[in-house]
Formats: sequence, C-alpha cells, structure tokens
Amino acid sequence: MAGAPDREFRIDAVDVHAFRLPTDGPDGKEQDGTLEWDSTTMILLRVHAGGRTGVGYTYGDVSVAAFLSGTIAPLLRGRSPLSPPALWELTGRRIRNAGRPGVGAMAASAADIALWDLKARLLDLPLVHLLPAHHDRVPVYGSGGFTNYPLDRLTGQLAGWTEQGIGRVKLKTSRDPERDPERLRAVRAAVGDATEILTDANGALGRKEALYWAHRFHDEWDVRWFEEPVSSADIEGLRMLSERGPARLEIAAGEYAYTTRDFVNLVDGGAVDCLQADVTRCGGITALLEVAGVASARQLDLSAHCAPAVSAHAFCAVRRLRHLEYFHDHVRFEHRVFDGVPTPVDGALRPDTDRPGLGLDVKWADAEPLRVHGERPPA
Repeated sequence: MAGAPDREFRIDAVDVHAFRLPTDGPDGKEQDGTLEWDSTTMILLRVHAGGRTGVGYTYGDVSVAAFLSGTIAPLLRGRSPLSPPALWELTGRRIRNAGRPGVGAMAASAADIALWDLKARLLDLPLVHLLPAHHDRVPVYGSGGFTNYPLDRLTGQLAGWTEQGIGRVKLKTSRDPERDPERLRAVRAAVGDATEILTDANGALGRKEALYWAHRFHDEWDVRWFEEPVSSADIEGLRMLSERGPARLEIAAGEYAYTTRDFVNLVDGGAVDCLQADVTRCGGITALLEVAGVASARQLDLSAHCAPAVSAHAFCAVRRLRHLEYFHDHVRFEHRVFDGVPTPVDGALRPDTDRPGLGLDVKWADAEPLRVHGERPPA
C-alpha cells in the first residue's frame, strides 16, 4: 500500500473476544510448582481502520476482556492507528486508577499488539519488517513437563521436541521436590546429554531449599537454567541464589513483570542472570522495546515468555535475545484459533515475511466452540 502513511486513517471499530481451551493433561488438569489449572483463556482484540484489521491477544482471566471492552476500546475509536506508542501512552494514563499491573497491563498489551499489527497491515509489511529488528528468527525451547505428568508422558513430550530439532527443553519442578530426582533422571536419559535441560519452580521453594536444589540440579543432571526458584517478588532471594548457586546455572525471572520499573527492579537488584519478558503482559510491543533497552544496558540477555505467534515477531527486535518459550498450552491454543502460526525449523521460529502484520487470521469456525466472551463477527 504505497503512500499509506500520508492517508488519514482512523480506527473505526474495536471488538473483543475471549476463548477458553481445556487442558489435555491427566484428568484434564496440569500442574506446576504452585498452581493447578484445567483450561487456558485467550483474550483477543481486533482493531479496524482503512479496511484492514489488526489482531492482538493475551492470556489471562476473562475479566481482561471486560476491561478491554469497557476501558480501552472506547479510547481507541476515532484515533489514528499509525503511532502505536502514542496510543500506548494514552492507554497507560487511562488505566492508571483502574489498575495498571495485572489485568490492566494484560489488556494494554493486547491493544498495543493489535495496533502494531494493524499499522503493519496498513503498510502491507510483515510486522518484523516494521520493527527495529536485529534478528530474522528466534531460537526456541520446548516447554511443558508439568508436575502431574506420569513419567512416560513427561519423557515423551520432551524427547519429542528434541526429535523436532529443538535443543533445549524445560520441565516444571518443585511441587513435590523429592520426586524431582526421578523425573530429572528420566528426562536426561530420554533427551540425551547434548540437550540443554531447563527447570521452572514457579516460586515454590524457600531460599535455602532452592539453593540445595540448585546445586543438585546442576551437579547431577547438568541443568543450566532455574526459573523462579523462589518468588519473583523475592529479589533478595533471587540474588542470593545467583551469587551462591553453581556458576553455570542461570537464575531467571521476569514473566510477571508488568511495568518497565518491574524489570529495572530485577536487574538493578542483581536478581537474574537472564531476564524474561512476556509481550502479552508487560505492556505489548511498545513496552517490550523499552525492556530490551534495559536488558541491553545491563549486559543481560532477554528471553521471551510464551505466546509464540506474536513473540516470534516481537523478539526479533531484541538485541540481546536469548530464546523463546515454546509453551505447550499456547502452542495448542494458537494453532487452534489462528491460521498462519509459525512452527519451529532447526530449533527456531522465523516470522512469515510473505504475510502482512503478524500473519495471523482468526479461524472463527474453530474458535467459536471455545467462546466465553463477545460475539462472532458477521461473515
């Protein structure tokens, strides 16, 4: 669409949807160190202007959809979609008293992603070419390995990723720590010595307990990554583990950081060896670019938390990129709801540069049975 920036585009419609997909874990449930769940909810926002439609989404409670519909959508209507950061700033002001962290940040993230997608579609560009990209692909690690998986499913899932050419796999740990040695022995035998094993406690452990397991994980099974061994709010505990744990075992956190200041607190507190960010929680692509600058300035790599279909584009703009969490639940969901979802090749996701924007189109017929908010758009 040559000359598109000179046209006076205005957002003429915004619609909000939410879909809930049951898990496929044992007895319909999945567990990690601190949580059990039986479904995942995607909140999807579409923004329309100039005959094009931008798509953004997040994962959270269905209340995020109500927040988008009542607070953010009215703010966007009638405004130009060509400057997503300017609208991100307006959105941040609007949600200040309504609650910026948590639900507010998730809603703002979905809106910002949709606006970037819309702008790229108006310019007839793939989103990765609109962003200040440093990379053309994002390395991934297979992630799942839930604590309630029986050993055969645990090893089958993780070995399945290695067979696809993915050289890193992650399992959940620390719900019942005394079971973890058996689980890690089985995983190491299944994936072989060349595969990198990552672990995630989801904040389940106390400081001294986490330090004990950090040494065992590293020394006995060559684990190189320990994510949220203690709560991500325990910056002093994370710092202690980074300083006193094995030199080759990295402490990671950041998936629950909702504002740029949250990330600054982690890095200035010496809490992490590798920082994480979730583009669908931290404020969207606009905020992610700020976070990438924080990581780069502190000489830290940044790893993408989940939402692979959007993260594959967004994290190409992260200079100190480490990898992307190819999370089982989100992979299932995105393939169910969208056409155009990238799949790993040689252990990495490469954005599709033959499609504009994120390259995603909603498969309404497949998504409709999962609907828990909104109405299907007319054909």
